[in-house]
Amino acid sequence: MEASICNIQKFSLHDGPGIRTVVFFKGCPLRCRWCANPESQERALGTGQDLGGRRACLEEVLEACLQDKPFYEESSGGVTLSGGEALLWPDFTLALLQTLRQKGVHTALETTGFADPGVFQSVAGETDYFLYDMKHWDSARHREGTGADNRLILENLRWAIAAGKEVLPRIPVIPGYNDSLSDAAGFCRRLLEAGAKRVQLLPFHQLGEQKYVLLGRDYAYKDVPALHPEELKTYRQAFQQQGIDAFF
Repeated sequence: MEASICNIQKFSLHDGPGIRTVVFFKGCPLRCRWCANPESQERALGTGQDLGGRRACLEEVLEACLQDKPFYEESSGGVTLSGGEALLWPDFTLALLQTLRQKGVHTALETTGFADPGVFQSVAGETDYFLYDMKHWDSARHREGTGADNRLILENLRWAIAAGKEVLPRIPVIPGYNDSLSDAAGFCRRLLEAGAKRVQLLPFHQLGEQKYVLLGRDYAYKDVPALHPEELKTYRQAFQQQGIDAFF
């Protein structure tokens, strides 16, 4: 069994609890205009400055993930599947998660949530922790920014929380797209409808800009300044006033 991956990153501290290995899959159902990992959008392997990815078999990925098991145990860490979108490789993802859990490794999925509910629920059965991205609360605006509406994303979020899964919703706060106080109010409604009690706010950054240059692609947010947490105090307070623990 094989999948296309961009990278396997060791010793990550920002993709779930503890020290983690992160597997970045190729292929994403969304086309976010601000995407910081454009090399991961296409399932097909590409070329250009080592950003094209590679094929990897299940045994190879599993071996890489298990190499740092002692560090996971010391730090309450584990393995996070990211991308792109790991749910575009459902059989591979499910087999990898199952084997990791059988070996006592904590599993996390960083996901767009844009997946068939049957696939999502199957993979969720082997996932300990979700990093669940929400791009926009409004369906039409979501389509404008990502190329798809948010119906499946909200449906899968509601299911995961109702099923008792540990889910951390995350909002990439993008200037001019979802950073207004009315947007914060809209997100609050969606989160409360789903039963979410907390959310992580991810201020827009420019760390992926150079990748567009290497890929020979235009970057829609090239001239947009990065956001900083201190600029989003009022935005954050809008969540807190609704009883939602919002943090950076």
